[in-house]
Amino acid sequence: MLFWPMLAVALGFLGIAVLGVLGIKVFVEARRLGRQVARTTERIHQASEELERAATRLARTGENLR
Repeated sequence: MLFWPMLAVALGFLGIAVLGVLGIKVFVEARRLGRQVARTTERIHQASEELERAATRLARTGENLR
């Protein structure tokens, strides 16, 4: 008679534990993705600065050729 309620409680705790583990995994992956996005954003920023410097030098070279 007491078996089914105890089984239900045990399965409930097991379900909560599984959801907790999955939540932690999602949190860790979200942080990893956030760091990767930050690195990529920095690389894009550096590339745009390099492009701007190259365009400026090219414009000066064009002016000097006139």
